[in-house]
Amino acid sequence: MIVDRINKAARWVPTWAVYIVYTIPVPVLLYLGMTNGLGRDPVKALEHELGEIALQLLIIGLCISPLRKMLGINLIKFRRTIGVLAFTYVALHLLVWAILDVQSLERVWADILKRPYITIGMAAFVLMIPLAVTSNNRSVRSLGPTWRKLHLLTYPVALLAAIHYVWLAKGFQLEPLVYLTVILALLAYRVPTLRKKVAA
Repeated sequence: MIVDRINKAARWVPTWAVYIVYTIPVPVLLYLGMTNGLGRDPVKALEHELGEIALQLLIIGLCISPLRKMLGINLIKFRRTIGVLAFTYVALHLLVWAILDVQSLERVWADILKRPYITIGMAAFVLMIPLAVTSNNRSVRSLGPTWRKLHLLTYPVALLAAIHYVWLAKGFQLEPLVYLTVILALLAYRVPTLRKKVAA
C-alpha cells in the first residue's frame, strides 16, 4: 500500500535531513536578493518569501495529525522539526522587515502600534516564542501535561499568521484567502477533539 510505503520511508528519513532541506531556501533567497534576482524591490520580496514559507510550514504542522487519523500516514516524528523551522522563518521574516526594510527601532515600534496587520503578526511571533523554547525533550519531561496545553498555542498562531497575510495584501488577492481557508478548515477539524478535552 502507498500509505505503508510512506510510513516506511518516513521512519528512515532523519529529522536533521528535514532541517537541511528547509534551510536551503535561505541562502538561495539571499543570493537572489544580492544579484537582483528578486525583482525591483528585493527586500520586500525576501520579506514576503520568508513569511510565506513560515506560513506553509505552519500548515504542514497542522496537517500531520489529520493525516495520521484520516489516512494512517504517520509523520509525527517531524512535527517538532516543522515547528522549529516555522519559528525560524518567522524570526527571519521579522528581522528582514525590521533591519532591512524599516531600519529604525522607533519606526518598528510605531508600526507595531499603528498598523493592525503588523500588530497581529507580532502577536503571532510572541506566541511562538514559548513554543520554540520548549521544543525539546527536557521541556516535555519537566512540563508534563502542561506541555501539551502550552503547545495548543499553535492554533492561534496559525490563525493570526493567516490574518496577517490577508490584511497585508493590497486589494483582493486569492492566495492569502486560500491560506486562511485551509487553516480555518484544519482548525475546524480539531474543534470536536478540543471540546472533549475541555469537558474532561
